[in-house]
Amino acid sequence: MAAGTDTLHDSYQWQTRTNRLGFWLFFLSEVFIFGGLLVARFFLWGGTRPDLPQIPPLLLTVALLLSSFFMFRAEMAIATDDRKTFTRSLLLTAVLGSIFFLGVMFVEWGFTVENGQLVLGNHIKPTDGVYGAVFYGMTGLHALHVISGVIGILLVWNLGRKGHFSAERHWGVEATAIYWHYVDLVWVFFYPALYLIGTAVGHGH
Repeated sequence: MAAGTDTLHDSYQWQTRTNRLGFWLFFLSEVFIFGGLLVARFFLWGGTRPDLPQIPPLLLTVALLLSSFFMFRAEMAIATDDRKTFTRSLLLTAVLGSIFFLGVMFVEWGFTVENGQLVLGNHIKPTDGVYGAVFYGMTGLHALHVISGVIGILLVWNLGRKGHFSAERHWGVEATAIYWHYVDLVWVFFYPALYLIGTAVGHGH
């Protein structure tokens, strides 16, 4: 009986079920973190928002949402052992995710190095009172999740091109896809909260 139990626990299906449960518990904790930032935004900003350019974040949002399409395409492709579509879709996802991350850093944050010092604040600075604190807190934590997701996607791509995954065994792909879609979903809430909801005002204090 014990041997049969050990075999069950060593099975791919059992490990996948337990991994999936742990993964969703992780996301539950993430909901509290991102939810807390949203609550802080509405508590501290009220019915206002900083006056920021609208076109760059809109384009970055489109890139991120498009990346979710290619991530979904990659997951469906490996489920049918279409490795060519799988690897290409993963790379496109990583590229679009990187475009979003770099856009946040160099366009939204205005990331530059002057005289050997890091300078932030193309449109809004971290020191711009509650507006700067909330803006950089929300976009910074989200950007951290984006770049970690891109790294995960590239790791999965590298394993995939070596034949590591199959239609029957691709939990790593599924987990990465879930994580990536979650990151995109968070931005669906963050984007309007930061750029669309409320009256645009100055943000110097």
